[in-house]
Amino acid sequence: MSRWRPTSDAAADLIASLRHQPLLVVLRPSNPQQAVRAITALAALGVHHVELAWRADPAWVGECRELIQAFPGLRLGAASLCSAAALEDARSAGFSYAVSPVLDRDLVEQAGPDLVLVPGVMTPTEVHQARAWGCALVKLFPAAPLGASYWRRLVPPLGTSLPFCIAAGGLAAGDVLPWLEAGVDAVALGSSLRVSEASELDGEGPLRSLVASLTARSA
Repeated sequence: MSRWRPTSDAAADLIASLRHQPLLVVLRPSNPQQAVRAITALAALGVHHVELAWRADPAWVGECRELIQAFPGLRLGAASLCSAAALEDARSAGFSYAVSPVLDRDLVEQAGPDLVLVPGVMTPTEVHQARAWGCALVKLFPAAPLGASYWRRLVPPLGTSLPFCIAAGGLAAGDVLPWLEAGVDAVALGSSLRVSEASELDGEGPLRSLVASLTARSA
């Protein structure tokens, strides 16, 4: 587990929520309104954190704002932000956090303390740089090729004060608990889930079982 001390109340709040349920689900709908069914199903399963991928669409901001208002019990975030325009759209929509696959100092500075930016990192140099820039959380991406023990192996050379780590990229529901045990702080799932299919959301599906296990783990 990381020992990073967040630099803003917003970052501290997000970290506290992720410690309670260290899981995020990333959705990539053609437009935000097409995600309503999946978000409703995820909320029913007890998932707390859902990311919506940014799209260069004039309607994206307004539709995301409507989703945030429609699901006040969920922590909705913006995903796949790589530009200043995308970050401003996330802010305008009302998201409290945004996730990027890249580490970009301009984006880090643009986000400021009110919008938590979670930049993507992979190498020790990127992790060190993100920490130096005050990033309380980072996205380890792509995580699968690196292996579950990768993050923990960074501690001896970089020190224990690593940012809060969200592993993402190529991971499935069955990977979440082993990766948490191996040392990452949370896991994001995306393309491995077919959250709109009834077989995944009903009965003893992998995601339902995972949420139950995480609930028992945090009790």
